[in-house]
Amino acid sequence: MDRREDAPQNSRVLGLTPPALLLELLAAQRWRHPGDDAMRKAIPWFADPLIFLTTLDYIRFNSQSLELFADDPGLSDLFRVKRGGTAGTVDLPWLDADRAFFIAVNRIPGDDVAIALDYRSDTTNPRVVASDAWSTRQYTWRVIAPTLRSFADALGLLGDKPLPRFSPGEPGAPIP
Repeated sequence: MDRREDAPQNSRVLGLTPPALLLELLAAQRWRHPGDDAMRKAIPWFADPLIFLTTLDYIRFNSQSLELFADDPGLSDLFRVKRGGTAGTVDLPWLDADRAFFIAVNRIPGDDVAIALDYRSDTTNPRVVASDAWSTRQYTWRVIAPTLRSFADALGLLGDKPLPRFSPGEPGAPIP
């Protein structure tokens, strides 16, 4: 688990340290919705429109629902979210609320869909998963990219020029 003590408390999300690339994209204002066409190309099965969470505060606020889902048995079963620290190993199609946070959520209230960073694959370079409410009759979580970098690249968010490199708390780093 990436609940590292060396990361500043104000840069964490649900106790997890965001990947450096996410912090760089946020600081450069490149972590933004690339348009519905680009989203459909990258995730053709994902039907509902999303908004990208463009600050650590928005990410923290929206990710709090993972704790609610995991701690309520009915919501846990509906949204397939559990806590690995309590339930033991949690594998896909379930999401581990102790090892994930949201980076994009439903644009339309009530759609209840999201994209999350899933730290079960790698604590420094997590994979990207999305909720799937369309392919089966049951809510599931599916891998949409093996890393945040591959997802951002598929969406054209990396751009032509290199992103600035920041350490959390450094001048120019995103304000949490």
